[in-house]
Amino acid sequence: MTTARKSLFAVGLITSLFFLWGFALHLNPILIPHLKKACQLTDAQSALIDSASYIAYFLLAIPAGQFMKRFGYKGGILLGLLLFAGGAFLFYPAAAARSYPFFLVALFVIACGLTFLETAANPYITVLGDEESATQRLNFAQSFNGLAATLAPFLGGMFILSGNTLSAAEEASMSGGQLDAYLNAEAATVQVPYLLIGGVVLLVALLLYFTRLPDIVEEDRGAEASHPLLREKNLLLGVLAQFFYIGAQVCVSSFFIRFSQQVAGIGEKAAAQYLAAALLGFMIGRFMGTFLMRYIPAPRLLAVYSLLNFFLVLLAVILPGKFSVYALMGVEFFMSIMFPTIFSLSIRGLGGKTKEGSSLVIMAIVGGAVFPVLMGRVSDMSTIQTAYLVPAFCFLVVFYFALKNARVKHVQLVTAH
Repeated sequence: MTTARKSLFAVGLITSLFFLWGFALHLNPILIPHLKKACQLTDAQSALIDSASYIAYFLLAIPAGQFMKRFGYKGGILLGLLLFAGGAFLFYPAAAARSYPFFLVALFVIACGLTFLETAANPYITVLGDEESATQRLNFAQSFNGLAATLAPFLGGMFILSGNTLSAAEEASMSGGQLDAYLNAEAATVQVPYLLIGGVVLLVALLLYFTRLPDIVEEDRGAEASHPLLREKNLLLGVLAQFFYIGAQVCVSSFFIRFSQQVAGIGEKAAAQYLAAALLGFMIGRFMGTFLMRYIPAPRLLAVYSLLNFFLVLLAVILPGKFSVYALMGVEFFMSIMFPTIFSLSIRGLGGKTKEGSSLVIMAIVGGAVFPVLMGRVSDMSTIQTAYLVPAFCFLVVFYFALKNARVKHVQLVTAH
C-alpha cells in the first residue's frame, strides 16, 4: 500500500469514530421510550439513560487526556473502542435480566469509551494530512457525525421499537405471566442490534491496531498555561452556556418520541422517523450555519438561533397536535451550530491555556446528565408538553452568552459534538 493510500485509509478509520460516537449517543432517544416501557419506568427514571451517558464526559474528560499523554492518542482510541464494544455487549445480559440498573451500567461503559474517542478524534483528524486542508478534513469528519445522528433514530426505530404499546386497561387485563412475557420480548429487541454494534466497533479497533498512525507532538507551554483559568470570565461563561446548551439539546431529542406520542398521538415507530427527519435538519443546519458565518458574525448568528429556538419551544408547549411536533423539529435545525460555536468562542484568546480551557468546556457536556432528569420530573408532575419549558429556559442562557460575545467578528469552528 502506498503512503498516500495508507494516509487515506487512516483518515477513513479516524472519520469512522465520528460516526460511531454520533450513532451511539443518538440511540438514546430510542432507548428512553423503549426501556421506559420494557422496565416500567417513570419519565424521570427513564431520563437516567442520558445521565448514565453524559456523566461519563464529566468524570473521564481529564483522565482520558492524561491517559493519552502517557500512552499516546492511538492507545487512548483503542481503549475507547474496547470500552465502547464492551458496553454494547453488556446489553445482551441486561436485556435477558430486564434489569434497568444493568442497562445503565452498560450505557456508562459505552460513554466512557466515547469520551476517549471524542477527546482524541478532533486533534487526530487535523494532523492526518496537510496543515492547509486540516479544516476541510475536520468538517468532512463532522458530517459523518451528523449522518449518524440521522441514521440512529431511523434504524433504532426500525429494529428496536416494536410499535406495541399497552394501554393501562390492556395491561390490567393481562395475567402476571402474560405481562412478563410481553415485557421480556420488548427488552430483548435491543440484544441483536447492540451485538452488531459491538462487533463493528471491535472490527474498527482491530483495523486501527494494525494501522500506523502519526504521533501528535504538542508544545510545552507550562509557564503560560499556569495562569488560573478562573480569571477567564468569558471561558467560565462559555462553560455555563455549554452546560445549558447540552442540557437543552438532550432534552429536546430524548423526549421527542414520548412528546409525539402524548401530544400528537403519533405511534412510537412513526415518531422515530419524525426524529430522524429532524436530525437530518440538524445536519443540514450545520452546513448552512457554516456557510452563513462567512457573512454573519458567529455570535450574532448564535444569538438569533438561540432566540428562535426559545420561541419554537414555547410554540411546542402551546400548540396542539402535530403543529407542536413540527415546532420541535425546527428546533433541531437551529441547534446545529451551537456546540461548536460556543466551544470556539469560549476558548478564543486563551493561548497556552487553550487545552485546559477546552477540557472545561468538554466537561460541561454533563448538562446532558442533569437537565433530562429535571425535565422528566416536571413531566411526571405535570405533562410532557409543560416539561419542555426546561429546554426553553436553557436557550435563554445561550442567548445571553452570544450577546456577551457580540463584538467578535470571526471565529473558526474547531470541534463538534
